[in-house]
This record gives sequence, C-alpha cells and structure tokens, in this order.
Amino acid sequence: MATTDDEHERTMAFAEIAIGQIKALRQPATPRNFEVWYCYATGYHPSLNETINEILARRGRLSDADVERICNTYLSPTRLSERIDNVGSKVVDEIDQVMAMVDVAIGSTTTCSENLAGVSRELPAADRNELRAIVESLVETSREMQEVNHKLEERLTASKLEISQLQRHLEVARNESLTDPLTTLSNRKFFDEALDKAIAEAFSENESLSLLLTDIDHFKNFNDTYGHLTGDQVLRLVAQCVKQNVKGQDIAARYGGEEFVVILPNTVMRSAVTVAEHIRRAVMSKELMKRSTGEHLGRVTISIGVAALRRGDNAQSLIGRADSCLYAAKRAGRNRVICDTDPEVNAAPAAAVA
Repeated sequence: MATTDDEHERTMAFAEIAIGQIKALRQPATPRNFEVWYCYATGYHPSLNETINEILARRGRLSDADVERICNTYLSPTRLSERIDNVGSKVVDEIDQVMAMVDVAIGSTTTCSENLAGVSRELPAADRNELRAIVESLVETSREMQEVNHKLEERLTASKLEISQLQRHLEVARNESLTDPLTTLSNRKFFDEALDKAIAEAFSENESLSLLLTDIDHFKNFNDTYGHLTGDQVLRLVAQCVKQNVKGQDIAARYGGEEFVVILPNTVMRSAVTVAEHIRRAVMSKELMKRSTGEHLGRVTISIGVAALRRGDNAQSLIGRADSCLYAAKRAGRNRVICDTDPEVNAAPAAAVA
C-alpha cells in the first residue's frame, strides 16, 4: 500500500506536468485548464489523451473551445454521475440475481435437512445408532450451510441498500446541476434538453406545444437603482409567480439574466396565452419591499411572448418566434402578452428594449 509520502510525490509529479504543459502552450492557468492537463498527466482517460494529442498534432495548441469540449466530453460531473448510476443499476440487477439464487439454495438446504431428519427417524432399529450419527452429521452440515447462506443474503441486502442510497445521492447531484440556484427553477441546460425532447414528442404524438418567453421590464434600471440584492429578490419573485402558474408536465426554467421560459406540452395557443396572462397578473399584483429598509419599491411588471409549434419547427425557430413576440410586447408598451398570431409581431423590427 502506498504511503502518504508516496501519494504526495506521485500527485505532485502529475501537477508539475500539468503546469509544464500550461506554460509550454502559454495557456491561462485556470482551474479548468489545470484539470484537463492533470488528467492528461495521470493517463487515466486514454480517450482524453488521444483527443488532445490529435488536436496538438493538427494545430499545435488547444483553444478555449477545445478545452470546453474536452471537459464536457470526458470530465463533466453530470456524465460521470450518469456512468456511475448505470453501473449501480447493473450491480443492483446482479445482486437481485444472486439473491434469487441464494433463496433457491436456502430452500434446497432446508428441504435437504427435513429429508435427512425424516430418514433418521425411519432408520431400521438394528443400524440406528451408527447410521444416526452419520445422518446427524450431514444434517449439521446442512444447517451450517443454511446459516452461511442467510449471512450472505444479509450482506447482499446491505450492499443493495448502499447502492440504492448512492443512486439517490447521484440523482440529487444531477438535479442540482440542472437547477438555477437563485430561483430554484430549471436552468438553461435543462431547458435546452427538455425543449428538444418536448418538440420530438409533440411531432411524434401529433400534439400541440407552446412556449412562453418572459422578460422583466426595465430590470437593468431597477437593478442599478436598488442594488443586486434587491434585483435578486425581484428574480425570485417572478420565478415564484411562474412556478405557481404551471403544473403537471409543464416545464419552467430561467433562460438567462432576467428572462424565463415555460414549455407547455399538449397546449394550444389560446390556452398558452391564458397561462401567460395569469403569470403576468400574478407578478403585477405583488408589491415589492426592500428587505433591508422596509422601503416600498412599487410593482414589477413583465412582458411575455408566446409561440406555438408549427410543422417544420425546431427549438431554434420556436424560440425565435417567441423572442419576436416578446420584443413586440416591449415595443407595444410592456406589461403585456403578445402571441405569434398577433399583428403587433410584424409591426416593426425588433429593437434593443429592456
């Protein structure tokens, strides 16, 4: 077994190689670059090393995009948890199979014990003493086997429980990686994946699908005037109103900055506009108060664009139409809902409005 000193020397050697590569390629000494080169030095990810060597052979350097792609492909915590989760599932299945075999073995030994005991009682009187000793020895051996099997079953049950707990922990970690920490809504990564899936399912099942894109009116001015902590309070307030007005299979997410999105599966345009109006009115009904001073800051308003899925749409085109509707709502005076069948959408080109 390696000593602490051995481990120190070994890991320091990997770190020195990583730093040397960063210096040689004149890369920024960021944690992400160090992680990539440290893993390269260990050689634990042969595919990672092959990818890096191939890029260096072609271009002689690693770009930021290359590093990002390598991290996402080989070092992403979400991918790692998925791999562990899959392994855990396979181990649980194997344990189930082994436990089934143990159950059979226990049943067999129990039956064997009963049979031998019966034979012992039925032995002829003349040979009873000698043969009884032999049979009782076999019965005792069978009993010991049964005890061993029971202990094995207990150990396997405990292992299965531990793996199940690990899977639950991994699920929590995966959910955290797909959740916006400020608003507790889903984050952009989750939304992107969910929208692609929802569009595919809508086309496959010939169902409707609508998308809401929401933006807080004048948020930058509000943030600059009252500070970022109050700005965060506004974001949480809007997120809460969004969350309270979606249900079932609907998916609400923070799209970025002060923008929120809602995916509404199996929802036609008219119903989607109704949901959007409920969200808009819920936000407008809240009066904001600065927690540190108790100062009343007035009411927050939002603008919402609504788009419905059309034949030939993909995620980009659907988001694009919802975005056009959102900017139309801004141009029309804010604090309103505009859908992609409203005439205001094509009234003027999108402008930079907040």
